[in-house]
Amino acid sequence: MKFRIKITAATLAMTLAPAAWATDGYFSHGYGMKAKGMGGAATAMASDTFGGANNPASMVWVGDRLDVGVDLFSPRRSAERTGSPAGINTGGNVDSGSNLFAVPEFGYNKMLGGNMSLGVTVYGNGGMNTDYPGGQISAGAPGVVDTVCDGFNGTAVASGATSYNMLCGTGRLGIDLMQLVIAPTFAMKINKDHSLGVSPLIGYQRFKAKGLDGFQGFTPSPGTFATNNNLTNNGYDSSHGFGLRLGWMGRLSDSVTLGAAYSTKMRMSKFSQYKDLFAGRGAFDMPENFNLGIAVKATPALTIAADYQRINYSGINSVSNPSTNTGNAVAGTGFTVGSLGCSNCRGFGWDDVNVFKIGVEYQYNSNLTLRVGYNHTDNPIQSRDVTFNILAPGVVKDHLTLGFTYNLSKDSELTMSYMHAFKESVSGASLFNRFGVAAGNEKIQMYQDALGIAYSMKFQ
Repeated sequence: MKFRIKITAATLAMTLAPAAWATDGYFSHGYGMKAKGMGGAATAMASDTFGGANNPASMVWVGDRLDVGVDLFSPRRSAERTGSPAGINTGGNVDSGSNLFAVPEFGYNKMLGGNMSLGVTVYGNGGMNTDYPGGQISAGAPGVVDTVCDGFNGTAVASGATSYNMLCGTGRLGIDLMQLVIAPTFAMKINKDHSLGVSPLIGYQRFKAKGLDGFQGFTPSPGTFATNNNLTNNGYDSSHGFGLRLGWMGRLSDSVTLGAAYSTKMRMSKFSQYKDLFAGRGAFDMPENFNLGIAVKATPALTIAADYQRINYSGINSVSNPSTNTGNAVAGTGFTVGSLGCSNCRGFGWDDVNVFKIGVEYQYNSNLTLRVGYNHTDNPIQSRDVTFNILAPGVVKDHLTLGFTYNLSKDSELTMSYMHAFKESVSGASLFNRFGVAAGNEKIQMYQDALGIAYSMKFQ
């Protein structure tokens, strides 16, 4: 009963918490506060109960324990449009609001004898949040025809209106995506040095978008948009689905440990209220990914760990389809050239990414362990797709991390971590230039900071 209550409480907290992390694409740079202090390197480490997110095979080595924490995450995002002729909507510079989020984490593990374990990890697989102001006309007087937005959407907003946002809609502009994964985990030792683990993945996600009415002309039925809007301003929609993560961990010697884990694509139900936004009629699965890791105990007090991770965004059309796709130009389908919603329609254009993580852990004394790490990821966004990714500017690449664990007693410990993701930007010609208007160029950029704390209990 206590175990069930703990899971329920953590799940509720994660579900209700707003999430907006976008470090390795839109995955977190690490899972578990100890991993976060080491740049995310955790595939060959067995130090806490986040094996359901890192490597299920690690859980059988961590013993009976509970980990509960929260990360205070602050992403700073901005967008700008320059180079349009004077007297029209150049867009200027806009900063996204909603800059501080509390992201909880939870894990529990119970040994079943000496060679098997059963536990659960509750974590955020990824997320994205933007919240830009409306009314971005920066040249000309009120009432002046905005040749960028009026030339683009015409029917969506009255000609000469002064309340366009950066994507030619009305009011505030942005999205809010949260992805929660519950990973029950079974692990077993196959001999004294090797283990296997499996985590069925139970996924939940919610999403909302606002201020995208400028794109109503690209929906399947723009003429009935007022009564058949599945594009924007519909509040939160949710979906759920399932996947599987498998893991192996092996100690090759007293000083070298290897690990590997693979997660299938999580097939999620569709966002029916946003089926005219996402390619595939609202489909938004969670991507397939795998990771390899090594941990070397260089001295009794010093451990060096490194991970390689691959995230295959290309398996999800709504994420990977180029924003320049022209959709299904087939008579009678209800779609027009440049449409949204169909399987090969416009997406965010994200590429697959490679992530490299390295961390150092040093046991300063019997009570204090120090950590430092570095994480580098590919930028998934190309110049071609800058306009759409004003909504999702996941462009950061380099992360520096610090952390420590302090033993409060023989059965409890306190862990803290800090992460800074350095400012990155991507620039390119505005997508609006393709619609016969001189929109100039755009740039999106972001940097991030996060400070986390976790409390752990070990049960004898």
